[in-house]
Amino acid sequence: MTTPDAPARTSQELVERIFSASVAAMDIFGIYLGERLGLYRALTNGPLSTEALATTAGIDPRYAREWLEQQAASGLVDFAGGAFSLPPAYAAVLADRDSADYFAPIARMLVAAAGQLPSLVSAFRTGGGIGWDAYGHDMIEGQSELNRPFFLHQLGTDVFPRIPPVHERLSRPGASVAEIGFGGGWASIAIARAYPGARVDGFDPDAHSVRIARENAEGAGVSDRATFHQMDGAEAAASGRTYDLVCAFECLHDMANPVAVLASMRELAGSNGVVLVMDERVPDEFTGPGDEVERFMYGWSVTTCLPNGLAESPSAATGTVLRLPILETYAREAGFEAVDVLDIENDFFRFYILR
Repeated sequence: MTTPDAPARTSQELVERIFSASVAAMDIFGIYLGERLGLYRALTNGPLSTEALATTAGIDPRYAREWLEQQAASGLVDFAGGAFSLPPAYAAVLADRDSADYFAPIARMLVAAAGQLPSLVSAFRTGGGIGWDAYGHDMIEGQSELNRPFFLHQLGTDVFPRIPPVHERLSRPGASVAEIGFGGGWASIAIARAYPGARVDGFDPDAHSVRIARENAEGAGVSDRATFHQMDGAEAAASGRTYDLVCAFECLHDMANPVAVLASMRELAGSNGVVLVMDERVPDEFTGPGDEVERFMYGWSVTTCLPNGLAESPSAATGTVLRLPILETYAREAGFEAVDVLDIENDFFRFYILR
């Protein structure tokens, strides 16, 4: 990821930057259509004519031609001999949801965020928020599918084995895990698959997330050990149960009351459990021009995460850019003594153990 050498300092430089961003936005819109309509998956069957794609995917031939030509003009699909094909390397990114490189669902999230921009104009003026439900299924399902490759390919098989307190506990028969804010359930599913002796309880207040998580667990064959509950994380400790591991993956920054959720996680861990938080990898302080990851995170904060956090009142109004000093403040207020930053390399995520 790169940091810009300096902001644009001439009007022409800025015009060129905005034009390049506009072209990239059009790529995102085309990817959204290709992913949502199954067009990329259809193209994995080999070179297709316009008519063949329209028939295979069940879309209008005129739209099929325009989309294919736009994709070819953008270099996302190849055109030769009157037919269009998807390069194998691109298929892993755009069509194969089991690939570790699958990234197409980001388009669904970006389109969902853009759909709320008119409402965001009002929120900026009033200080109000936009609830998660308003962003629709594209946001919920897009985030679930975007994180799926990381969870299934790395969480239980690569990340957890590098965290001895977690790996040792989950390797024991009868191990128990609580996940707060599970989204599509893929982290819980990955844990259940990596540790066959463990049971996982997920807690999330969003009804649609509960439905898709249960469907995903059923499809993955772990529904007997990964159970999902429609319940706010701050209320999860009311059951009185304790767990070997209590975790929250990329969701703490969205919560209106993160301190209450962390206090609940502390109770769920009891005296012997581990509390693990994964959130965005950002610098510990704001310095001005940032690298691409920080710019990416601020984009989500402005359009989605901060408005979602402000949909409830009172709200901590954290936003996506959850820096270490802020997390340490929340942890102390929740009754923890320290936050350990784990030495796990990842471009987007940072892992913490709260003690």
